[in-house]
Amino acid sequence: DQLKGLQDILRNPKQRGVLGEYYLETVLKNVLPPGSYQMQYGFEDGSLVDAVVFIKDKIVPVDSKFSLENYERILATNDPAERERLEKMFKQDLKTRIDETSKYIKPAERTMDFAFMFIPSEAIYYDLLINKVGAVQVSTQDLIEYAFKEKHVIIVSPTSFLAYLQTVLQGLRALQIEESAKEIRKNVEALKKHLINYEDYVKKMGTQLGTLVGTYNTGYKELKKIDKDIVRIAGGDGAIEPMVLERPQEEEDF
Repeated sequence: DQLKGLQDILRNPKQRGVLGEYYLETVLKNVLPPGSYQMQYGFEDGSLVDAVVFIKDKIVPVDSKFSLENYERILATNDPAERERLEKMFKQDLKTRIDETSKYIKPAERTMDFAFMFIPSEAIYYDLLINKVGAVQVSTQDLIEYAFKEKHVIIVSPTSFLAYLQTVLQGLRALQIEESAKEIRKNVEALKKHLINYEDYVKKMGTQLGTLVGTYNTGYKELKKIDKDIVRIAGGDGAIEPMVLERPQEEEDF
């Protein structure tokens, strides 16, 4: 019953689309950290892509496509003429899905110059890679080249998408390290600037202290002269001994 229910879901295009989006979200959730992706991302023209992955200030669109009706019909028919007709329809289905996915490449809205077309079926993806559809020889390699070279669309299955996401994840970690390094360099440069300013102020203070000490010593000498005058007038010994302070010495740079 469960298998029959799954088959019924896969026959319904709308339910199959929901299932494809569920697979896509599951893959994203299992690999990427929260906040690095978003489901059902809206663009300015009102279009919605199934998901996007955020890489720094850029966006990678990911659309889930699941063309299955004509694929199943190809496998079910024994009529060569009907099979040929269905093969052409299947290829057109895929081409249409590729074209739809490419519409989400919007550099003006910060997307990367490529998009992922997520096929939730490993079987269909495998058939695309080996240039076959089931037991029928139908050229699909040109579709993969068309997607990548002309439309900048990368076709992925759940397994291959995992590999791409691992690469994206490593890139995110590298960006975080780079940002941390930039922040450290920025703070070190600010600290260096503050130290230079501090050194300037200390030098100025030393100069001012030197002037103050010189003034103090001169004043004390004048006080000693006054003391001598008092001794000459009143007699006795002088009561004041000048206390001379040393000026601050500038240290030489090593």
